[in-house]
Amino acid sequence: MKNDLFLRALKGETVDRPPVWMMRQAGRYLPEFIEIRKKYDFFTRCQTPELASEITVQPIRRFGMDAAILFSDILVIPQAMNIEVQMKPNFGPYLPNPVQTQKAVDNVIVPDVHETLNYVMEAITMTKEKLNNEVPLIGFAGSPWTILCYCVQGQGSKTFDKAKEFCFTQPLAAHQLLQKITDTTIAYLKAKVKAGVNAVQVFDSWGGMLSPTDYQEFSWKYIQQIIDALKDEAPVIVFGKGCWFALNDMAQSGAAALGVDWTCSPKNARYLTGGNITLQGNFDPARLLSPPSEIKKMVTQMINEFGKDKYIANLGHGILPNIPLENAKAFIDAVKEYKSPVQ
Repeated sequence: MKNDLFLRALKGETVDRPPVWMMRQAGRYLPEFIEIRKKYDFFTRCQTPELASEITVQPIRRFGMDAAILFSDILVIPQAMNIEVQMKPNFGPYLPNPVQTQKAVDNVIVPDVHETLNYVMEAITMTKEKLNNEVPLIGFAGSPWTILCYCVQGQGSKTFDKAKEFCFTQPLAAHQLLQKITDTTIAYLKAKVKAGVNAVQVFDSWGGMLSPTDYQEFSWKYIQQIIDALKDEAPVIVFGKGCWFALNDMAQSGAAALGVDWTCSPKNARYLTGGNITLQGNFDPARLLSPPSEIKKMVTQMINEFGKDKYIANLGHGILPNIPLENAKAFIDAVKEYKSPVQ
């Protein structure tokens, strides 16, 4: 690997500067992505290996991040599990038949991922060829709880009230669904590693919707199963948005790194995790709307606060569609140009 900075940071090795990539870097803020989007609908882009691999490498060509993340979507998992998922323009994910009863849970299958999700593995093979060993490739999945939120709610939500109601009124059915999603996700991520990804990330985008007690029951214990199953095969990064309260447990999980959002300061994140695990984050994506000179100052300050080692510079959530290219470039360049303050 010509640039193994990202993998070294995951191992906690000493580096001259932290590696940098951005969540959602392959996508909607790039003009070359928008050209592809004009021609092909969302799931066509996900399910066509030539398109997915091209989209994955676009930001690397343009900005030279230290890692690529495979273009895909967390909702390919429910699709493979016999749950219909549509992506509606200007609306987002829509599941016409939400899973809200025991009978509906019984109808959800744990698929053979090599059959149902083989297009993802083909995209990995093509992407690895295009990357030509320049930088590592990250594969990802949604956390079981986050996937359940969509499956039960039937669409995005600010509160996921139906998903929570399902868990609290039909806990048995909820846990059966969570286990089916977990089993599928483990098989899926293992297949991705076998196909060639160098690390995996679990996105718990809606973990922060739960109280700390409910988080342990309905989210964390399933993420822990995924970490246990994968950690000896590839480094696992866990990113829970709004889940600062769980950072202490997460730090003892066997995960290689933990993502942090912008509501938790670097100092608190280091304190809550005991200071020994690699952290990733946590620039507010909306802050990329600041002038480039200001972005560079803030990025330098962020690295100084996290410390350059055991750290991966990233955003605190996905990049927004309206970010100017020069601002995204300022973020990446600021990390690449980073020099440690003289002690």
